[in-house]
Amino acid sequence: MSEHPGLTAENLRELLSRNDLDVVGNLQIELISGGRSNLTFDVRDDANHWVARRPPMGGLTPSAHDMEREWAVTSALADTAVPVAGTVAIDRSGEVIGAPCTVVDYVEGPVVRSVDDLASLTDEQVTSGAHALVQTLADLHAVDYEAVGLGEFGRPDGFAARQVRLWSRQWGIVKDRELPDLDRLVGILSDRVPETAGAAIVHGDLRIDNAILKPGDPGAVAAVVDWELSALGDPITDIALMSVYREPVFSAVLGFEAAWTSDRYPSGDELAQRYVQASGKDLGDWEFYLGLANLKLGVIAAGISHRAREGGESGGSGAELAGEATATFISRGLEAVS
Repeated sequence: MSEHPGLTAENLRELLSRNDLDVVGNLQIELISGGRSNLTFDVRDDANHWVARRPPMGGLTPSAHDMEREWAVTSALADTAVPVAGTVAIDRSGEVIGAPCTVVDYVEGPVVRSVDDLASLTDEQVTSGAHALVQTLADLHAVDYEAVGLGEFGRPDGFAARQVRLWSRQWGIVKDRELPDLDRLVGILSDRVPETAGAAIVHGDLRIDNAILKPGDPGAVAAVVDWELSALGDPITDIALMSVYREPVFSAVLGFEAAWTSDRYPSGDELAQRYVQASGKDLGDWEFYLGLANLKLGVIAAGISHRAREGGESGGSGAELAGEATATFISRGLEAVS
């Protein structure tokens, strides 16, 4: 058993017990991803296999690590076409764990994070995996959120405008320098918010490494994970973000050569057109959505460096340098909306 200050066996056993789950034998806990986001742990006893997640240890920014949000949306999607891990236990207030924490069933299957993970896949499998991810996004946006109990999950009206304000505020929290181009992008986006937009459950962070692929079939999705930024909102924001994640500079944010930036995957434009075919939706003012996605990623990159400076454990190698990508994302955003 590998103890971690963010999740001890004693506290986790208590949480599972409070959710009417009996631990069989000893708990084994292993940190499998500090990543750039929530801490993720592989948890086993003598009979069960789970995954636990909690926020980073320090340097938090508001709304960025919402465990209650993850729990609500994955519980609601359990019986839909969207593949998710089964929910097991939650510590909403952090009373037991010391921070909000969720436990879900372990889902077997590969996760493609780095370009090295792509080496064992054929070009056909790589392309099929991307297409499956886009189809999963279309399936998510097709879910009747009222019917699955998420009618109070958020306010889809005005979502894009609130996103512009949100990421502008987040920049005020995490910035380490003045960046006039970011303020300029915020101003342009604020004036260009689409007057009408669709309403759907949005994931807010979907790319290939936030999915578990099916064992033996890497062209299919076994489960979508990392729902902490999910909401009710404009579905086009999801596919725009997925497309912008394809930019090579995103590898600098993660601190390694990310699989999703590989030129073996379809381009961002190809993914967007695939989404149009799968969902039947129109992309609307696509340039606005690309600008917003770049703003979001630029601020997220700065936030990673901010947490590293504050001693947060979601950083890891090179986290202090992630913010260097911010200016590139903002420049791309301005190019999109100009």
